[in-house]
Amino acid sequence: MTSSRKFASVLVAALAAASAFAQAPAKPQYGGTVNIGTIFLTVPPLSFDSADWTWKFNHDMGLAYESLFAADLSKAKRNGGPYDFTIDAFLPSDAIRGELAESWKMLDNPRRVEVKLRKGVMFPAKEGVMAARELTAQDVVYSYNRYEQSAKKIPNYYDHVEKVEATDASTVVFTFKAFHAEWDYRFGWGYYSAIVPKEVVEAGAKDWRKANGTGPFGISNYVQGNTVTFTKNANYWDSETIAGQKYKLPFVDTINYRQIKDESTYLTALRTGRLDLLEVVGWTAVDELKKSAPQLQWSRYLAVNGPVLALRVDTKPFDDIRVRRALNMAVDRDQIMKSFYGGNAELMSYPMHPSYGAYHEPVSSMPASIQALFKYDPEQAKKLLAEAGLAKGFTFKVQTHSGSLDNDLLSLISAQLAKVNVKMEIQVMEYPAYLSAMTTKTNAPGYFVNLAATNPTTALRKTFVTGQTWNPSQYSDPAFDKQVDAMLAEPDEAKRQQLLRGMTREILDKAPHIWLPTPYRYTAWWPWVKNYNGELRAGAERPGPIHARIWVDQELKKKMGF
Repeated sequence: MTSSRKFASVLVAALAAASAFAQAPAKPQYGGTVNIGTIFLTVPPLSFDSADWTWKFNHDMGLAYESLFAADLSKAKRNGGPYDFTIDAFLPSDAIRGELAESWKMLDNPRRVEVKLRKGVMFPAKEGVMAARELTAQDVVYSYNRYEQSAKKIPNYYDHVEKVEATDASTVVFTFKAFHAEWDYRFGWGYYSAIVPKEVVEAGAKDWRKANGTGPFGISNYVQGNTVTFTKNANYWDSETIAGQKYKLPFVDTINYRQIKDESTYLTALRTGRLDLLEVVGWTAVDELKKSAPQLQWSRYLAVNGPVLALRVDTKPFDDIRVRRALNMAVDRDQIMKSFYGGNAELMSYPMHPSYGAYHEPVSSMPASIQALFKYDPEQAKKLLAEAGLAKGFTFKVQTHSGSLDNDLLSLISAQLAKVNVKMEIQVMEYPAYLSAMTTKTNAPGYFVNLAATNPTTALRKTFVTGQTWNPSQYSDPAFDKQVDAMLAEPDEAKRQQLLRGMTREILDKAPHIWLPTPYRYTAWWPWVKNYNGELRAGAERPGPIHARIWVDQELKKKMGF
């Protein structure tokens, strides 16, 4: 049989099997392996030490390490709830559950949060690292202090905290200097909130072989540039209720996070079943995949980390607002949305994503000076450049990284800017060096980056407050910094929304970035992947709780020819 006929016969069998099982009751099965191409499958783990403050730690190790809080996945749309859980670090207040925390309450005089930990949660035995033992409040205090004392800490991140104390073996009290709108995000379910035991640190936290958390899986192997393998923690504490019945977690024995840089390679891996789940598929591949593998299941979402081209406002000529505004007007966003994204994009979702509700304001309702930045007007761009003494144009360097899915877009932008005599020199770097350039504030005048909006109260702070780590434009305005502080101190959410809408207008108008359209992306998975409907994050870039709830219909997979 030829390969094409063989594939056709497998496809027919797969379609028949998928149809036959479409109405099968969702009764979980234990065992098996899930191979996942995560949303960051082109970028390998950056560090296995939580105190390195790498943004990917929760993504890479969220199956092994847990936090005080996580997403309440019972509120997911697949369970009849309102949320799709695709936003990178935004949990609505009614969609937060205790993970390691069993309960918590806010108290006054002084302002503090008292957290009661779940009892009986265990760190498993790890040879050469630690004996099995129960999680205690002191583990939470130790983890917090280690983050706080790290030389790599984001500036001012925990300045609102007066002290953290273990008042008994299962109670932790966070005492605040004043109210802070992000208190739960900063250390409860955010990027830097994993609870790592002292024994792991003493054994060597940077070594993946020493990792050991309370999570549903433990890391069992790491092949650099290829796979991170997680193996089931048989004594995991949590459960999942399905059809009214409670089941012990996790369901599968093994989860592999694959690292694949080449798009054609990871799409082939999905099409041939070597990936059970691929969290990021570009629009250009969707039609072909729907034809060649029509049984795949799909979810479409507006990316939360849309591209921008940051312009260093502390570097000539970008210290002149006329130049920054000119470059925005020289970019044809309609062409980008129509030709580059095939209509699969929105004009703006950064710094406020539409999923944020009342925090977000569309460009169409903003002042004329902001709307002008989003309209293609090369003649006005040339006029502004001439006013800034750059009638003949100029050249500037732009840095990007080899794993970016949008580098072709950067080439298109370069061609558009050339029409107003602005030339870009594009430098493609490996991701660690590229990231280091920004965090050490040595990045080039232009920095092409997919900046995640994160959540409403964080978006402006992390990218436009003086000295912040994720501030590639090096934007600095003391008056704006004070506005951010006032917003974070405001306990009334409606008032915070109003403040943030005004602050967003201010930042857009001053154009420290070339604002670019945000694409839609897709997630695809095979029908044998159950208890899943495209959810991506259950905290700050943390897919672990979602993946721990997946189970595999082994019989269906076999009947489909895989």
